[in-house]
Amino acid sequence: MSRPGILRVSYAGFPVFGINIFPKPIGWRRCYIKRKVKELKMLNYLSIGVFIDGGYYAKINRALKAQERSIIRVRALFDFISSTIAYAEDIHVSDCQITEAHYFRGRFRVKEAYDKHLLYNERKFEDTLIENDVIFHYKHLREIDRDGQTEVVEKGVDVWFALEAYELATFRKFDYVVLITGDADHEMLVRKLKALKIKTVLLTWNLTDVDATSPLLRDEAGQHWELSAITEENPQLKRMLLYKLREPAVSPLGDEF
Repeated sequence: MSRPGILRVSYAGFPVFGINIFPKPIGWRRCYIKRKVKELKMLNYLSIGVFIDGGYYAKINRALKAQERSIIRVRALFDFISSTIAYAEDIHVSDCQITEAHYFRGRFRVKEAYDKHLLYNERKFEDTLIENDVIFHYKHLREIDRDGQTEVVEKGVDVWFALEAYELATFRKFDYVVLITGDADHEMLVRKLKALKIKTVLLTWNLTDVDATSPLLRDEAGQHWELSAITEENPQLKRMLLYKLREPAVSPLGDEF
């Protein structure tokens, strides 16, 4: 007998109650379960944004060339960042990945770079950035004569760095933002990122007697990783992070820019 108030319909010889008489495909439940499992896994996935102050990064490499005849291995540095955050969050490193990395720097126009023999060094470094999926942002440097001396001026890069980092953190919804810089001008950027409830890491590497990291920036950051102290305790990590140069260091001008 049919239930009161419900139309009893027959479909392919089977009694079906209700309006929707077409059954879902056989594999529907399996697909639904797989999708839900994937969604649950993504809840534990952490997205990291890395922003590199090119001027500060160049200072680190310059000091490493003088002291160790080495430079930073970008891939190893990114692996260190991902694995350290994964360990802190108690998740597998495969669920903690750098989803975007950006590099900001001033550089000479092509003719000036050619005259100063900088094109090869710049192109070689850009190849490294491209191989590691780093997006580079450049503004032209200017040379100004002051008191008979030529001074190189880099304008607007720090502001661009801060605006881009804040905008991308807002739209991309990073779980972590790692800033590789020591500039006090980025203190307010760190404060704004913390207001968005984004965990912010300041990564520095001081290789001189004078601390190049702004105390205001260091105090504002939620976490501060000083690689000189970390690598001193872990020499194996230092060997992993550095790439030994085979050729002698380039001219001082090439080191500067």
